[in-house]
Amino acid sequence: MKFELDSYHRNTSDNELIDDLKCVANLIQRNTVTLEEYNEYGHFHGTTLTRRFGSWFKCLELAGLAPSRPKIGISDDELFEEIENIWIKLGRQPTYAQMRDMARFSIGTYEKRFGGWRNSLNAFVDYINGNDNLVDAPNHVLQNIQTKEDNKHKTSRTINLRIRFLVLKRDNFKCCSCGASPAKDSSVELHVDHIKPWSKGGETVVDNLQTLCSKCNIGKSNLG
Repeated sequence: MKFELDSYHRNTSDNELIDDLKCVANLIQRNTVTLEEYNEYGHFHGTTLTRRFGSWFKCLELAGLAPSRPKIGISDDELFEEIENIWIKLGRQPTYAQMRDMARFSIGTYEKRFGGWRNSLNAFVDYINGNDNLVDAPNHVLQNIQTKEDNKHKTSRTINLRIRFLVLKRDNFKCCSCGASPAKDSSVELHVDHIKPWSKGGETVVDNLQTLCSKCNIGKSNLG
């Protein structure tokens, strides 16, 4: 399926777009069509329709089709991770249109799972603000609550999505070493790294984590 710019279909009528959606429903012999299915079988691209009519829900309604169901097996964590990915790329909170055009899951999946895009953002914020054990604990607090085994870690080495996002947001989605940002250069990949290495007793808490681009993180590893 070849992707075509919206301007190419500027003169395509609303009826032609909706009729094409109906044709896809007939082709797959179902009373609904997911955005992914339309992109596979439709004559146009799904974003052409969603930009024209506002949402995939509205497209289905105009075509007389039932609301599509989200893909089976997509977890809330996966949906939240994709919000995080787009947020990092933009360096700011993504809009409905940006998620619709950039995310690997359809915006309709978010709408149906959480009851709308705004509710999806609220759910994401609630998730990020959830309580992880010792997530914000400074190092001196961790030292005070250590057991008799001085080198025993109180946190996992794994940096989960929640902690990762908190660190990235604190650091303004920029490398703390060189200032590189995906918002300015799409080739930049940001990592969240331990300041005091976990192997040397550093804990996985916000105060001991920093944002580094892949180049600076590799350079740090080489120095170590």
